[in-house]
Amino acid sequence: MAHSGVTETAPAAGWRAWPAPARVAAVYLAARLVTTALMLLTAQQSPSSSRHGPDPTLVDYILGWDAQWYWTVAVSGYPAELPLTETGEVAQNAWAFMPVYAHLARLAGNVFGAGAWWVGALLVSLAAGYGACVALHALLRERLDEDQAMWGVVLLASGPLAALFQVGYAESLFLLLLIASLLCVVRRRWRGLYLLVPLMGFTRPGVLAFALFLGLYGLWRLAPARRRTLGGPTRWEVVHIIALGAIATAVGFSWQHIAGVVTGDPGAYLATELAWRRSWTGDSGGFIPFEGWPQAAAVWAGIWGIPTWAGYALLVVLVVGAVAAILLAPQARRAGGELQLWALSYLVYLLAVFFPQSSVFRLLLPLAPLACAALAVPRGRGYRFASLALCLAGQWAWIHGMYGLGNTFWLIP
Repeated sequence: MAHSGVTETAPAAGWRAWPAPARVAAVYLAARLVTTALMLLTAQQSPSSSRHGPDPTLVDYILGWDAQWYWTVAVSGYPAELPLTETGEVAQNAWAFMPVYAHLARLAGNVFGAGAWWVGALLVSLAAGYGACVALHALLRERLDEDQAMWGVVLLASGPLAALFQVGYAESLFLLLLIASLLCVVRRRWRGLYLLVPLMGFTRPGVLAFALFLGLYGLWRLAPARRRTLGGPTRWEVVHIIALGAIATAVGFSWQHIAGVVTGDPGAYLATELAWRRSWTGDSGGFIPFEGWPQAAAVWAGIWGIPTWAGYALLVVLVVGAVAAILLAPQARRAGGELQLWALSYLVYLLAVFFPQSSVFRLLLPLAPLACAALAVPRGRGYRFASLALCLAGQWAWIHGMYGLGNTFWLIP
């Protein structure tokens, strides 16, 4: 059997004979074993100053940090009355966390008995992570060859944030729904999105970025160059794009309305989200779009001991560099316009709503489809060995920093 003009060895030929989901499963299982080993090594080195203490278990990590909030949602639901701090401001509470992952984990955990929410959370995260890898393989095969698509799966399964596939966070489920949605757009199978978009919107924040993506995608399809290569959108495609964009927008703002109705406070959700930002900025008033990153530039400039203008300059360099990489890098362009537009939309969303601190690394996970596609394009053993090594080094650094050394302020996943 030959591949790309090179005669394959029997093991390589046998590997390629496996169905794609089986090959993805083998890669994913190996990656999860490596992640587990890194988590156990981190637990052995955990200091007493860590949030989890000197002798944490894997269960402590599964239930660590935001997993506690999802557990609270599953067990107690959402508060009808917003909790307040001693100074009368809205305190951190469960309204910042969407219900789908929490209750799906509860249903899975109930199979194992009372108090087994963590088991359900682990199983949902693991299964969703595998599903995301399968969906990514299918998505990359739309633009890349089999070897590149499988390498993209290796990078996702082993990447710096791969521990999120086995802790009680909603990121893996959101990533599965996101990649499945992008695959629907690439294949122009619009009907599936009428289910995927609401599920995505009630799993974690980010569906407003998908609404922006659909709008940009529609304009992109109407551009003369795209009309020549892809064909202009049909009348029904235009209807689907507009309808789905409207649904994504409505779903994206609906949680604010639900929180307002239940609590009697129209600003309940935004006040809850700002409760996390207040520890960095103090009482800075209400939410203003695109304010968080300039605020953070000034805060981090002070922490690093550099002039405030240097913090702003660094922010501009990072944003311009990210946009240039998304739109102009040859590897990103090879991945396809749909993935580029999604990455650009999500970047705009983050700039609009987020205040960057240590959690920013986790919030970059939805950029994985484009990142994995772009990094999978180059070939060569040396390049691939180096990229995998960097992924594993980044994974160790993230696990060790956020779970091993993580405290209540500086190092939060």
